[in-house]
Amino acid sequence: VECSNVAEALAAAKAGADIVLLDNFAPQELHEAAAQVKAAHPTVTVEASGGVVLGTLPQFLGPHIDVVSMGCLTHSAPALDFALRV
Repeated sequence: VECSNVAEALAAAKAGADIVLLDNFAPQELHEAAAQVKAAHPTVTVEASGGVVLGTLPQFLGPHIDVVSMGCLTHSAPALDFALRV
């Protein structure tokens, strides 16, 4: 479940979500929210996403973060235009 604040994340985990995606959090807020989710629901997978690039990746890693998604890997991939003629 994609969440934009800690209240949504806790509600999603309480409702039975297996994975809680903390989206577009600043690194400090992310770690605080992840700690709260893990304290209340230790088996929930916590994923960080939004604003993560290779240069800032270390800021998003931490003991309460299980997965980090980096949309920049696909958003900035160059397009390839091709055709297949038989």
